[in-house]
Amino acid sequence: NLKFADIPNGLAAVSKIPALGWAQMVAYAGYCELSGPRTRAANTEDYSNITPGDYGFKVLTSSDPQELTKKLNAEIANGRLAMMALIGMLFQDGLTGSAWGDWALYTASPLRAFENELGVQEPVGFWDPLNLSSGGDVTSFKRRRSVELKHGRISMLATMGYITPEVTGKFPGYLSNSMNLKFADVPTGLAAISKVPALGWAQVVAYAGFCEL
Repeated sequence: NLKFADIPNGLAAVSKIPALGWAQMVAYAGYCELSGPRTRAANTEDYSNITPGDYGFKVLTSSDPQELTKKLNAEIANGRLAMMALIGMLFQDGLTGSAWGDWALYTASPLRAFENELGVQEPVGFWDPLNLSSGGDVTSFKRRRSVELKHGRISMLATMGYITPEVTGKFPGYLSNSMNLKFADVPTGLAAISKVPALGWAQVVAYAGFCEL
């Protein structure tokens, strides 16, 4: 006594569909695989003389070569987007119970321990793309947050150091009298690496070590 209306969307449907229903789907998928064009063996010459995606029927077609190319490019682009969208919807469905579910419903998330920490901002909320805090360890979280703040401050100073000489100019005089090297001779950015003398780099490293220690 199972109605279509009783079947939820997404992953929740897996447990609702009876075994005979799954058998029918598997049988139909097998029929489509076996009755249609055979899948070529991977990494063989079988692919050298075929058009990718050509299964013997045309949906996106045109007599104009440019229009046909445009449609096929759109198919590839939309297909890539759809694959990413499906992965995202399945992932969210599995965690919240709905492909459009509110992340607040994912109460089992170990990130709940940090959802009220400084730095949790809309629209991404708690930003941890590599799941480094997935274990919920507060001590490790505080250490990483300290490192993040330190590196962020250094990066902000480095950004200003990169931009300022281009806008306001460089210091007058010599960077190294013995090498007859002026500040104006040192380029901005990575090109400066080969221009700064070894003693200059030693001073930079020594100052960085002083700040660390």
